[in-house]
Amino acid sequence: MRKRAEAPTTTTTGQLPQLTLPLQSHTAEGPHDQTGMYVMHHALRRDFVHFVAAVQSTPVSEHDVWTALEQRWDRFADVLHHHHKAEDDHLWPVLLQHAEQSGSQEDQQLLADMAAEHGRIDPALKACHEAFAAMSEHPCEDHRKALETRVAEAHVGLLDHLAHEEGQALPMLQRTLSEEENQRFEKAVGKAYPLKMFPFLLPWAMDEVPDDAYERMRTSVPPGYSLMLRLFSPRYQRGEKRAFRYV
Repeated sequence: MRKRAEAPTTTTTGQLPQLTLPLQSHTAEGPHDQTGMYVMHHALRRDFVHFVAAVQSTPVSEHDVWTALEQRWDRFADVLHHHHKAEDDHLWPVLLQHAEQSGSQEDQQLLADMAAEHGRIDPALKACHEAFAAMSEHPCEDHRKALETRVAEAHVGLLDHLAHEEGQALPMLQRTLSEEENQRFEKAVGKAYPLKMFPFLLPWAMDEVPDDAYERMRTSVPPGYSLMLRLFSPRYQRGEKRAFRYV
């Protein structure tokens, strides 16, 4: 399902060029390559666009498609949970140490806001799961309207959080983390996802990524990842066609 989207732009910043993908709200300048973070955010935004469209356009009578959408939502929510947990466990605490050492009340409040936003997103995702389950069990217009409301609310909440993170938290990362601290966080992120998720996670992250960013990600990971991506993509694409048949 990966489409060749418009080319990304890059901003040369201090030591490294940073990636700017479609719908990205801000590009944080600095020495640490944030390609992985921006690709993840791109995938999260892309999925919500697809889910909103699917909820609006899938005929009520298509029970199998609603079941596929429920299962696909749960995979999306699982990825987002692990992404946020990696930040909660391995990024915000390190940034908070820097904020406390510098005495910056503004940075301390920012990190408190990041954690609070994660806390609000989790119940919104659960509410969507329940609404998708209701639609899968008993497709009807009332359940579709309820689902549409839940997905729209979660969409707004996530977009606001990503914009806040890209506009303030990632710039803080760039100006405060040492190279060693950033490398530790990147390694922690790499270990944050169970191996059983990789057949979905790898093609999911690269879906609809513009060509330049696709090649940048492909060449930055170990060779085995490219092979796994080729092996996992056909099954992933079949699942996307089932769930997003009417998108």
